[in-house]
Amino acid sequence: MKIGFIGLGIMGRPMAANLLKAGYEVVVRNRSAAAEEELRALGATVAGSPREVAAQSDVVITMLPNSPDVRLVCLGEGGIIEAAREGLVVVDMSSIAPTAAREVGEALAAKGVTMLDAPVSGGEPGAVAGTLSIMAGGDRATFDRVRDVLLAMGRSAAYVGPLGAGNIAKLANQTVVAVNIAVLGEALVLARLSGVDPAAVLEAIKGGLAGSNVMNAKGPMMLGGDFRPGFRVDLHVKDLDNVLATGHGVHAPLPLTAAVREMLSSLGADGHGSDDHSALVTYFEKLGNTRLTDG
Repeated sequence: MKIGFIGLGIMGRPMAANLLKAGYEVVVRNRSAAAEEELRALGATVAGSPREVAAQSDVVITMLPNSPDVRLVCLGEGGIIEAAREGLVVVDMSSIAPTAAREVGEALAAKGVTMLDAPVSGGEPGAVAGTLSIMAGGDRATFDRVRDVLLAMGRSAAYVGPLGAGNIAKLANQTVVAVNIAVLGEALVLARLSGVDPAAVLEAIKGGLAGSNVMNAKGPMMLGGDFRPGFRVDLHVKDLDNVLATGHGVHAPLPLTAAVREMLSSLGADGHGSDDHSALVTYFEKLGNTRLTDG
């Protein structure tokens, strides 16, 4: 099975590398040549357009920033749809609006192409380690056909439901992650202002009911003031905008999501849009006129 991979950013580059490590032939395309050359050095073939990727592949994976990017790569000039044929599978692993996934999938289906939406959780560390959690929507038989491909990039691959369901699951994930990061920052600032070492508090509570993967991954970053991006603030804003738009469409109440989205927006206004979303702690540090790192 030959795999095409379009979008070699923070996540896509290590994901494509893991497919090569698993023994797949991989054809890549990216807007910047540097990432393409990095993958070429690992054994990938570089194509000149999404159409050329699709023409050479059995399965095309896309890992792109947002809905308009997926539409352009799949349906635009020089896009995947121009190489459409029966049996071609597109797996969009971007985090986009569920309605966009369905619209793109319907357009591809009219040309004989089957699409899955299969966004991921785990950030850059998970992409590098090949331990992503993958949540997929679309045709069940197609999911079963490409499941081994997905597991070359992730620890788990779960089928959620029809096309768009993968992104519904991802939006739910992003809501839970956002609120957890925010309340963790809030709690650590509470400890600092109360005169208790935030690191000691983190160690004390992480083994109890409050403990979580979010706490384990983001707590040390908050304590160390290390906000090099695994998942950027501006991308989480994009995801929460998709959460809120989806929620409004089905009358789902999302007051906590809305509050954290505005906190993230404040970080962006302060110049932290490219920082890791663990930088949410700085929102509470600013309100409390304190710093976890220097007291």
